[in-house]
Amino acid sequence: MRTEFKPGRNHKFTFLDFISLFSVKFQWMKPSLKIILCLVLIGGYAVAQDNKPIYSSKAYTIYPDKVVQGKYTAKAISATELISDYSSPANLFKSPVIEFKFSINGKDNEMPAGINHYYSCTNQENVTPLLSFGDAHAEEKTQPEDIYLKASTQFKIRLDMRPVLKAFKDQGYYTCFNGDKIYKNDFKGVFVAGNTAPMIWDFNNLVNHPELELKDPDGNGIYETTLVLNKPEDENKIASSWKLSGDVSAFPQYHSSYKITDALYNLALEEMQKAVEPDSTFRTGKEWGGVWTRDISYSIILSMAVLQPKVAVYSLMKKVQDGRIIQDTGTGGAYPVSSDRMIWAVAAFEVYKVTGDEEWLKKAYQIIKKSAEDDASNVYDKETGLVRGESSFLDWREETYPKWMQPADIYESECLGTNVVHYQVNRVLTNMALLLKDPAASIYSKRAEIIKKAINTNLWLPGKGYYGQYLYGRNFKSLSPRSEALGEALAVLFDAAEGERQQKVISNTPVNAFGIPCIYPQIPGILPYHNKAVWPFVETYWAMASAKAGDETSLLRAISAVYRPAALFLTNKENFVVNDGDYAGTQINSSNMLWSLSGNIALVYKVLFGIHYNVHNIEFKPFVPQALAGKRSLENFKYRGAVLNISMEGFGNKIKSLWLDGKPLANHLIAADLKGTHTVKIILAGNIIAGKSNLQPDYTAPETPVVTCQNGKLAWMQISGAVSYKVIRNGKSLNTIKLYSYKVASNLYAEYQVAAVDAKGISSFNSEPLPVIPARAINITEAETVADRANLPYQGFSGSGFVEISKTKNTTLNIPVTVKEDGVYAIDFRYANGNGPINTENKCAIRSIDVDKHFAGTVVFPQRGKEEWSNWGFTNPVKTKLLKGAHTVTLQFKDANENMNRVINQAMVDYLRMIKISD
Repeated sequence: MRTEFKPGRNHKFTFLDFISLFSVKFQWMKPSLKIILCLVLIGGYAVAQDNKPIYSSKAYTIYPDKVVQGKYTAKAISATELISDYSSPANLFKSPVIEFKFSINGKDNEMPAGINHYYSCTNQENVTPLLSFGDAHAEEKTQPEDIYLKASTQFKIRLDMRPVLKAFKDQGYYTCFNGDKIYKNDFKGVFVAGNTAPMIWDFNNLVNHPELELKDPDGNGIYETTLVLNKPEDENKIASSWKLSGDVSAFPQYHSSYKITDALYNLALEEMQKAVEPDSTFRTGKEWGGVWTRDISYSIILSMAVLQPKVAVYSLMKKVQDGRIIQDTGTGGAYPVSSDRMIWAVAAFEVYKVTGDEEWLKKAYQIIKKSAEDDASNVYDKETGLVRGESSFLDWREETYPKWMQPADIYESECLGTNVVHYQVNRVLTNMALLLKDPAASIYSKRAEIIKKAINTNLWLPGKGYYGQYLYGRNFKSLSPRSEALGEALAVLFDAAEGERQQKVISNTPVNAFGIPCIYPQIPGILPYHNKAVWPFVETYWAMASAKAGDETSLLRAISAVYRPAALFLTNKENFVVNDGDYAGTQINSSNMLWSLSGNIALVYKVLFGIHYNVHNIEFKPFVPQALAGKRSLENFKYRGAVLNISMEGFGNKIKSLWLDGKPLANHLIAADLKGTHTVKIILAGNIIAGKSNLQPDYTAPETPVVTCQNGKLAWMQISGAVSYKVIRNGKSLNTIKLYSYKVASNLYAEYQVAAVDAKGISSFNSEPLPVIPARAINITEAETVADRANLPYQGFSGSGFVEISKTKNTTLNIPVTVKEDGVYAIDFRYANGNGPINTENKCAIRSIDVDKHFAGTVVFPQRGKEEWSNWGFTNPVKTKLLKGAHTVTLQFKDANENMNRVINQAMVDYLRMIKISD
């Protein structure tokens, strides 16, 4: 009798259907032969399944057992072994055209932005002509065809510093192109910055690279250095294979039908063990020693709270001093220029939710509470409702801010990521206060709502469907329309974005082929690190946000963007270049990076299995993309007093059924008081989820204009690629023009800026605010008229001297002022702080301002250069309404004004400046 298989109209012909048909068709075959043939067919089917992509794009493809990117392949031999033939192409096709600029004292002070020196290293001997500081060399930037920089190319640079030295001798200072004065006593050396290693464009870090300092050994004023470019040893190679060598059996064991994901999970577990120091704290990365507040905090939130709760607590406590959270060193002497230390609070609460440790809850609450009260004085802006300070984790200022922004400007900016962190911190404080029965819960709840409302009012971009990067400016701020990946993700995860906005953020925020860039579009002339780069830990937060928003397309793309580099590089790198996915092209990178490996693990725990910690239980919200459908298990997963062996099958983000020890759980919650070993079984509903990603090519915005004002007219140079220029007055767009100048009124105070706009409508950063100040609107009071003049040999001050402020000297300055008109006044101070470089250390001076005995705000005196005490600049402005007549401005050191150094909190004050900015 002839048998025929007829699948229904909606039935897919599966391998099991084929086996069933095979069994009928070949009933005559001997049992032993039938078994052999079945095994051959099953093996062929397994190969076919391995060849079916999980994710595929023009950039790379991920299969169940391998990752393929162009000619490179990484393959999982088993769940405990990986091989990769990836080799970084960074050194093979380097341009011979060297672009560089000179720098006195590690500052970008030779020539305007966009004007550099060029030299084509195509000769046997490469020696620049004698270049003069501040004069652009005539050689044009031309790229030779099919010629690349040879290995170990020697490049001799010659600089004529005689005009600078003559100015030191004749005047005592040299005047830079932008009007800044460098005093002879502040001259620490001259360096070269550039686009080819060992040169870097990070001016503030030049002083840490002695080979980039030019020397004048014979004292003739000609400074020289010889660099070796494209050194073979600069090629940062990776291993070709990895095999699990440590014992990871104490941690949850993950198994699925996808060898590549299982192997990458085990690789992350092994690297996690390597990240624990002898003192039981987390090491930040293979090349990053010590504990960093933000790194450990973001890692703990991702997965370290559940895997290493004791190490998490030890690490968190290492970042506490005098009962307050430590801000990592950074821009201008860090806190409060940087204010994202408070992510510590979110990590601390995650540890409590995982462990239920009441003593830890009480200890952490007091630390967070004290730190939050300092922030309420130092960084909370009552006018906007937002929080001041640098973007969270984006702490290398040139990589995410326009060059004109000084540390005081960065303090004054109000950033998406940092604000979302502070919003969540106040939610954490609310929950902690309720658990501990502290009536302050209502205070924190109100603060959270104020910040949330301010985020959605001030930072949302309706035309783009996501949040802007930050408010920036001086007395009047505007919103940078760049996206900021971590902030966008956290806004969704922490519910700062609600309802439809969550899906809009995920659907509309630009992503590139290799992942979501830290910012988009990119900044011209800045080499990859935060700019032009993807960070795997940020990608994981983006994956978690995509899962929460219910977007499968975005989720699968994000998961793939984490797995690709880990597989090809055989380690969890810190970052990689946005346009080619290579690890070797960023300014700094590290293997075995804590937050990267924590993110890799979080994809299993928090995304695929959807394990979320609440105060009294854990909740399952799994999201398995259809491309990763199948059976998977997570065994030996510890939750407080319980050990869970979890199995799951299917795909989708809805649970069809969930059993605990064979009994159905309708609410998908497991209580915190569960004890012993238990089984959890999850069947997913197989629902198809719609979604999309805003996939965009890598793109760089135009250069930021440098604007001058003379005789009532703004003027700037033409910007390459710009088709028009947007004129901004007091933070608002005024006009769009095609000219390079603009007439302005001079009878009223106004701040003007210009932005270059290209043919695609992409805007540069706004230029540095240029104030037009009528004489009647400005009032200056010399500090030495209200306190003893400092007897120190610094130069460049106005009047007859300046005043030292510290924790012991002039802790209170009462400054009488008289204003001639009612109005809103901006108060700031001209100051110097030579206690450290502009980009590291922790000696930012902080003071409170009272006006007529009422608190008006906080001013910061950030570091401006190590031992550069004649380098003067302005603090951030504090705005206050004043009536005509006499007033007293009090500059005072208060308890909340402690910096992270705790000992040195010092600056020199030249004068107080008051400007009437409006009626």
